[in-house]
Amino acid sequence: ARAIHLGSRRAQKKFVPLNCAAIPEFLLESELFGFTRGAFTGAAQNKPGLIELADEGTFFLDEITDLSPSLQAKILRLIQEGELRRLGETKVRRINTRFISATNRDIEVEVEKGNFRRDLLYRLKVITIEVPPLRERREDIPLLLDYFLNKYREDQNQRCPFFSPRAVEILVGYEWPGNIRELENEVRRCLALFPERELFTEDCLSPKFFPEREIKNRGGAPFDYFQAKAEFERRFLQQALTRFNFNKSKTAAEIGLSRQGLFKLL
Repeated sequence: ARAIHLGSRRAQKKFVPLNCAAIPEFLLESELFGFTRGAFTGAAQNKPGLIELADEGTFFLDEITDLSPSLQAKILRLIQEGELRRLGETKVRRINTRFISATNRDIEVEVEKGNFRRDLLYRLKVITIEVPPLRERREDIPLLLDYFLNKYREDQNQRCPFFSPRAVEILVGYEWPGNIRELENEVRRCLALFPERELFTEDCLSPKFFPEREIKNRGGAPFDYFQAKAEFERRFLQQALTRFNFNKSKTAAEIGLSRQGLFKLL
């Protein structure tokens, strides 16, 4: 929503977001439309509403399906007529605001259930942008990992840490029921628990990524030395090659192998 605002002719005006689920119902109307002094107990002065503040700019209604039926009716009239009245006031104010709304629910289903007004849906539904869940756009995960690592690392002057190829492979293969927030929290967890590391291996990841490990531990399966050794070598070589930009000669020299020895292991 913010990107749409900043890329439009309204970019120099205000972008005003509101999470409809975060404000109690009895406060939401006054937040949206504003109020005049004496309109209700505690209204000591005139105050413009958020929609009025977004005049000539963009107003973003997040989680719009959480609006009550009465507020849905008022929003419908506001969009239709392009005018509003503050609580306790008779004066009509004209506004020229672009509305963007979002919801994490299937809004057509909410209409069928009677939870959302069909006429408001058709007022809002000029252009629809479907944002697929993270599991349906896994190619974004490496980009998002880099973004969050840069955003949350403590020392901006040090080299940015990164995830090993195997760790990225595991993260890309996960279903991400919590979407991008869950991915963001996983990055923050790694940075908090392993602050000195430049490379986050699969061992740094949360246990939830390894359900089969829990099953093996509970079942008392024997630990295979040769399998463990092969797995270690595979991870070690992946990380070494990544660190030295897949330059095999340099990688071999740095880890103490001949070039032929490295090729044999690979």
